[in-house]
Amino acid sequence: MSLSVKHLLGIKDLTPEDIDLLLRTADNFKDVLQRPIKKVPILRDTTIVNLFYENSTRTRISFELAEKRLSADTINFTASGSSVSKGETLIDTVQNILSMKVDMVVMRHSASGAPHFLAKHINAAIVNAGDGINEHPTQALLDAFSIREKLGGLKGKKVALFGDIMHSRVALSNIYLLTKMGAEVIVCGPPTLIPKHIEKLGVTVSYDVRKTLEWCDVANVLRIQLERQNKPLFSSLREYSLYYGINKELLDSIGKEIVIMHPGPINRGVELNSDVANSKHSIILDQVQNGVAVRMAVLYLLAGKKDEAFG
Repeated sequence: MSLSVKHLLGIKDLTPEDIDLLLRTADNFKDVLQRPIKKVPILRDTTIVNLFYENSTRTRISFELAEKRLSADTINFTASGSSVSKGETLIDTVQNILSMKVDMVVMRHSASGAPHFLAKHINAAIVNAGDGINEHPTQALLDAFSIREKLGGLKGKKVALFGDIMHSRVALSNIYLLTKMGAEVIVCGPPTLIPKHIEKLGVTVSYDVRKTLEWCDVANVLRIQLERQNKPLFSSLREYSLYYGINKELLDSIGKEIVIMHPGPINRGVELNSDVANSKHSIILDQVQNGVAVRMAVLYLLAGKKDEAFG
């Protein structure tokens, strides 16, 4: 089986069958990662460039590790310290890199649509590692993989996305994926951080954290993205924490077990307290671990290799 797309630009472009194939392939790669020798030679003749125009820790390291586990040749590019600072355009940068016979590009960019623009101009397969406030497809895939691993599936599960929905590419990719796979989704946060007409995407809007927690099976708590807000959208971080932060006292008062997730980095004491992030309900570190297996699956399927991967 193969994906219906040449690039992974967003969850919006994937079919439910694509998503299922990616998650099942990630299952196999997670098994590979439990072996004493965690490396497989599937992409030993493939060169991948990690093109990061935005700061990143978890995503960049996760992709690098996935590439190395697949035996790919990896080139790491960051905009700072490159010819971009001298005025080189995105197309010129990538064309120069591709002249070195690169097969795939993993790209993070602050401009929404940058990977889509690139896909129209070059032949290499493009993986979107986050574009502006648009999408972050591999984060949604690893979130789905983690929910599926914890709860046994996605269909019929009640998932709440808390926080800065307006500026979160993670939220949009999660909404696309979860609704396609039959989950119920609520978004919850201050009215100023909930986009207008978001209900058209098949989700419900709530402004009440307690009621939303009482409803959901999974709470995916998102970071307040102050760097993307060009004007104040709430009074203070203290006020946000008071009304929309999730702490252990609140969770204990709900009286049910809720799976806690966060894409990172966590603003501890703002959207999530440490006693919740570090609790038995949290699968945040599982998300990080699962990210490598999911990204291995993405790279493997986009490369179109027919080798026996899991023997």
